Amino acid sequence: MFELNALELSQAIREKKLTVVEVVSAYLDAVKKIDEKINAFLCINAEYALSKAREIQKKLDAGEELSKLAGVPIAIKDNISTKGFKTTCASKILDGFEPIYDATVIEKLEAAGLIIIGKLNMDEFAMGGSSETGAFGAVRNPWDISRVAGGSSGGSAAAVAAGALPLSLGTDTGGSIRQPCAFCGVSGIKPTYGAISRYGLVAYASSLDQIGPIGRSIEECAALLEIISGEDNKDATCVMQKPFAFTERFKNKLNGIKIGLPTNYFEKGIDNGVKNAVLAAAKTFKEAGASVIEFNMPFTEYMVPSYYIIASAEASSNLSRYDGVKYGYRSKNAVTLNEVYRMSRNEGFGLEVKRRIMLGSFVLSSGYYDAYYKKASDARSLIKSAYEKLFEQFDMILSPVAPTTAYKLGENIDDPMKMYMGDIYTVSINLAGLPALSIPCGFDEQGLPVGLQLTGNAYSEATLINAAREYQSITDWHTKKPGDVI
Repeated sequence: MFELNALELSQAIREKKLTVVEVVSAYLDAVKKIDEKINAFLCINAEYALSKAREIQKKLDAGEELSKLAGVPIAIKDNISTKGFKTTCASKILDGFEPIYDATVIEKLEAAGLIIIGKLNMDEFAMGGSSETGAFGAVRNPWDISRVAGGSSGGSAAAVAAGALPLSLGTDTGGSIRQPCAFCGVSGIKPTYGAISRYGLVAYASSLDQIGPIGRSIEECAALLEIISGEDNKDATCVMQKPFAFTERFKNKLNGIKIGLPTNYFEKGIDNGVKNAVLAAAKTFKEAGASVIEFNMPFTEYMVPSYYIIASAEASSNLSRYDGVKYGYRSKNAVTLNEVYRMSRNEGFGLEVKRRIMLGSFVLSSGYYDAYYKKASDARSLIKSAYEKLFEQFDMILSPVAPTTAYKLGENIDDPMKMYMGDIYTVSINLAGLPALSIPCGFDEQGLPVGLQLTGNAYSEATLINAAREYQSITDWHTKKPGDVI
């Protein structure tokens, strides 16, 4: 069973070679075994999952038409609202909180027949790049449990890489799907902003956050993206009217596809193992028929500063709702209303969240708004315009996901600037609202996975997925697993 990918697993269920209950039970057992090592899960609801499994089996037996992923187990990053499961954002301030409603993507998953088995660990409120900042312990990388899984969707990527799940949902604000996928050797997609409803997603930075799929191969991610995409009248930012449909493949493989390769991404600050693997992937694309054209990516010096100013400003506003009064953690030592606010937030939030709230409050404050936030917004417009011009020349851009492979736990946690610079290749895509995906493309000299990134113009997911399909059809990096975990 575990050798089957998500699409094959669902096919086996429809052909009655397996039952949904058998599949879900097997994966629940696998989670118990595997998660002791990697700490990817924050909660599991076996009773709920098995009840849903029986319900989906009845529908399939009755001949009801469900999706091509019906019966497949999935788990959800813990910043997406789920009725019946706790939703904590890996924060003490929401410890024990259980929502009374499902996010739109959860409703779509259940209507499609997928089985939610639990919630996945992450950086607190998605603020971090290593899944070390959460209140419930760090996620560990299945390839080397002394290393980080990446973040903030570290639990989502690590669980799939370890074989505890066929699929998961993550979220991406500045690379939080793509970077952990690269670190853990799995595939993931950050969709165009507005393609997927954010209703029920606990906001970090509202103009940047997007929900996206994670799986072993791009084919599985594409199937999941079809299910969760499309309009939602509960979310005014979700503007795509119809779900994606990725049935049409390139007729002539990669012939005629123009891929831009930003040479300045490979000049400094990048590990040789990452550089060599991504450049080798560029050669593979070229040999498969694509035109690979070198260019210099503009405005790279503004990408990380602009992102952190804008994201922190939005975070400071979004997180003001956690005040110890309405819901969540309240300090037992507080007496006055002012103490409730101050002490609950001080005790409930972790260091990285506090850092970003303070930075965001500063850049929005009187006297500094024009100097920081307005300039960051202007730089964001320049970056967006630069991408528009680039996509007049290229069908997509090929780049690294991160300048390094997975580093040791604790290695960068006390150096926020070093951690932030690890987002250099990903944050501009969120600033511009564009789609991008991460797929495995090799290993470094330490045997750690390397990921490549394909970025396209808005709503060009089909083109990106087709290119990734072709790459994965002629390489086997996405089939590699971290030892005999199961």
